[in-house]
Amino acid sequence: MTTYLPTLKQLQYLVALHEHGHFGRAADACFVSQSTLSAGLRELETLLGVTLVERTRRVVRFTALGDQVVAKAHRLLREGEELSALVQAHGAPLSGELRMSVIPTIAPFLLPRILPRLRRERPSLKLFLREEPSAAAVESLHHGRADCVLLALPFATGEVEAAHLFHDRLLVAFPKDDPRDPPQSIAPALIDEARLLLLEDGHCLKDHVLAACNRPELRASASVIGTSLHTLVQMVDNGLGLTMLPEMAVKAGILQGTQIVARPLESEHASREIALVWRKNSPRAEEFRLLANELAAG
Repeated sequence: MTTYLPTLKQLQYLVALHEHGHFGRAADACFVSQSTLSAGLRELETLLGVTLVERTRRVVRFTALGDQVVAKAHRLLREGEELSALVQAHGAPLSGELRMSVIPTIAPFLLPRILPRLRRERPSLKLFLREEPSAAAVESLHHGRADCVLLALPFATGEVEAAHLFHDRLLVAFPKDDPRDPPQSIAPALIDEARLLLLEDGHCLKDHVLAACNRPELRASASVIGTSLHTLVQMVDNGLGLTMLPEMAVKAGILQGTQIVARPLESEHASREIALVWRKNSPRAEEFRLLANELAAG
């Protein structure tokens, strides 16, 4: 008896629809038309003889079996990508396509410095970048949407391998004419919890700052309102409080045009570790280590 198996393309369509919950957005993510994606999913359901997706005018709802098939599809797609990576690893290093997720407190400050050199020295590398918060980036890694992630540790990453790039110090940023006349390095005890502005939940920098200060009351008292470091900088420059910034952001010029002063945080853990992580036992591990060396040299 002839057995007809789903294609990887059909599984990609299914996973994209599950992720985006919308046919149009899923089609955009797969770089196909909506009609092509819809036809591919209908072919998949016909092939399997089951309904995976309930379609209405307003919502896309997966059946219980559809959710199970999506979970299996993630694993099959990851295996297919690793098969391709295994073959590619025997060719030229750092060539072909590579998808890297980068967290927002690193991407705008580190990438402009290193990407031009990577383009010059690795012209055959097609690096696709995706900026997303740490939790989403790690999920992308484990679901196969990303090959590696550039993020700040410590962070719960699950079963991964990691290559250290460098340590990034935390600096306390406050208005230039702050009446408190802070010292050249600032101890956590000097930070006024009523004035501290932090990023909203979902950004690991918030947890790194709170851990570095080691003051439990800050977690309850600090104003968590910033959606980005640039937003926090504008708030501080307008006299709304103080914040903490990674040194890489200050070196990249985030304080340019402001009246903000940044001084080191005086703490045993006043830094975050910048690292490149990838799935454990990936056939491209050596390639990722090479990429980590390139990033660290930037």
